[in-house]
Amino acid sequence: MVTFDNIIRLSKRQAKTKQIYIHETFINLNKIMVKFIDFYADWCAPCKVMTPVIEEIRKEYEGKITLEEIDVDANQPLTNQYGVLSIPTYLILKDDQEVGRLVGVNPKARLVEVINQALA
Repeated sequence: MVTFDNIIRLSKRQAKTKQIYIHETFINLNKIMVKFIDFYADWCAPCKVMTPVIEEIRKEYEGKITLEEIDVDANQPLTNQYGVLSIPTYLILKDDQEVGRLVGVNPKARLVEVINQALA
């Protein structure tokens, strides 16, 4: 593991290389991330219908997107912040800006289409 103490002990050339490595790692951690937010409720029948589809998307896009599930009953302020009036509602955010919104039961292909547009 590279620490600042270790960098000080290295020659100037080695230290410069390690600093570049640290900088590249920092950049990679801060690249734009796509978020898929699923607003749902446990009592919502359409939400239950969509659960297997959401799980498939979670597996297929692991490491590419962040998938968050928000229970509207337990998170009313967040639900209001995003203007969610019906469930299920799916928001797609890129760099924390909304780039897509789908409401209700949707085919997996439509969800994937919106996600892929955000990743492009």
